[in-house]
Amino acid sequence: MAIATRQALQALVNARRGALVPGAFNALSAKVIADIGFEAIYVTGAGVTNMHLGLPDQGFMGLAEIAEQTSRIRDAVELPLIVDADTGFGNALNVRHAIRTLERAGADCVQLEDQVSPKRCGHFSGKAVIDTAEMVGKIKAAVDARQDSGMLVMARTDARSVHGFEAAIERAQAFAEAGADILFVEATETADEIRSLPQRLAPPQLMNMVIGGKTPIVDADELAGLGYGIVLYANAALQGALAGMQRALTVLRQSKRLEEAAGLVATFSERQRLVGKPLCDELERRYASS
Repeated sequence: MAIATRQALQALVNARRGALVPGAFNALSAKVIADIGFEAIYVTGAGVTNMHLGLPDQGFMGLAEIAEQTSRIRDAVELPLIVDADTGFGNALNVRHAIRTLERAGADCVQLEDQVSPKRCGHFSGKAVIDTAEMVGKIKAAVDARQDSGMLVMARTDARSVHGFEAAIERAQAFAEAGADILFVEATETADEIRSLPQRLAPPQLMNMVIGGKTPIVDADELAGLGYGIVLYANAALQGALAGMQRALTVLRQSKRLEEAAGLVATFSERQRLVGKPLCDELERRYASS
């Protein structure tokens, strides 16, 4: 599967048609994304931190947590996986270990960012970034560490919020020269900035649409026209799940009952379909003692 999913992701990115990629925070959310018909999945560090630790995206997630969720998602779906590895969990040597670990777990692309550890969500205040040279070393370590050259390395810079847009452009260019396959300038703040990035940086790029964040929300078709490879909605599923849970549980608390007919929850049969109950039933019959 690894060769096929990596080739599919490379083709998707290189087409530069603004492919919509939602984020998954566990295997079930990944199954929903695949079932709806999206072409790739982003394994979101913020989502894993929020949903599994109940904490904000401020560096609490470690390599073990993201590798475990990547492995589970890889078992659940056959779509390409872009995995958020935050800062690489340390220096260049730690990046080397992280790349090897996540590649074994099923990543088709690993994203690294240039924040000082512990990192913060790209749309939080108070961020700081490491020196460009240090990040270049991390990218080189990532490129050297991968066992399959088809596994992509994505380099993200958070310098826009710290040093300004021009500094972010300079960093992204240096990251491309170090071997990054995809560039990600986080937290752009104006439409002009969004329009200019594909004109000024040669490699394929990802644009992150954070609902409620610093970046203006732009239609994916418009971003495709500008030449973006990926349009990321890293936590749309997470925010949708939270809103759904809050609505359903509020009704339950107020009315003391909740039924499928209320339209606030997935049906029992739909839940079983998504988690593969019909296949399990078929396999039980196949392997049952005669």
